Amino acid sequence: MQFIGLFVDFFSIESSKSEVRSKLMATTEVNNRFPRLPWILLGLGIVFLAIGSYIGLFVAPPEALMGQVQRIMYVHVPTAWNALLAMTFAFISAVIFLFNSDWKWDARMEAAIEVGVVLAFLLCCQGSIWAKPTWGVWWDWDPRLTTTAVLLFAFLGILALRKFVDDPARRAIWSAVATIIAYADVPIVYYSVRWWNSLHQLQSSPATVSRQFWLPLRMNAFGILFLMTAFIMLRARVGSLRLKHELAPPPEAT
Repeated sequence: MQFIGLFVDFFSIESSKSEVRSKLMATTEVNNRFPRLPWILLGLGIVFLAIGSYIGLFVAPPEALMGQVQRIMYVHVPTAWNALLAMTFAFISAVIFLFNSDWKWDARMEAAIEVGVVLAFLLCCQGSIWAKPTWGVWWDWDPRLTTTAVLLFAFLGILALRKFVDDPARRAIWSAVATIIAYADVPIVYYSVRWWNSLHQLQSSPATVSRQFWLPLRMNAFGILFLMTAFIMLRARVGSLRLKHELAPPPEAT
């Protein structure tokens, strides 16, 4: 903790508000370099998700053992992939920010965490819907479910931390360090079904998924990926503008 405190003090001394404000101008320009791209990705995501869901619900055959309940796989598995991908992007953003103090990466980290938390929450809800008819319970303290819940609450805690810390520099550094620590749970979530005795099935792969299930699964995976990317880009712009407003000089008295 002393190291973090010293790092915060150093950062506060080296980066005055005027310097941070000038960096934020560049950050806002970077985040707005392709103003239409998020909306294009949003549209593509909706189209891909709609087509993939239609094929998964009405075209693909039911699975031999689980029957109709297996169809939730077409949103559950892509949600899991993209939730972990969002957390990974948040981790990368946190590391880059700590090394170069570039504020656009703080905004991207916050955006990725928020989107990742939403996807992780949806993942837990979808898993419960799938668990009830297959396991007989809505929730079980299975290694995969437990580690996913820990991941969700860890990143929720980081968002709470950002709400309670007013100083932008301390908020950015503390949340970046917390993100790196919380990310340690991501590989644990992924490998939990291999490391421990778990009710949850092993990860799917082209070798374990029948050919008729490939198309809707991948269509939805790309659809959620496009939506996730669009929301991260839009939320990063909001974060940059909010920080710019926080560091703006007070209005002159009249």
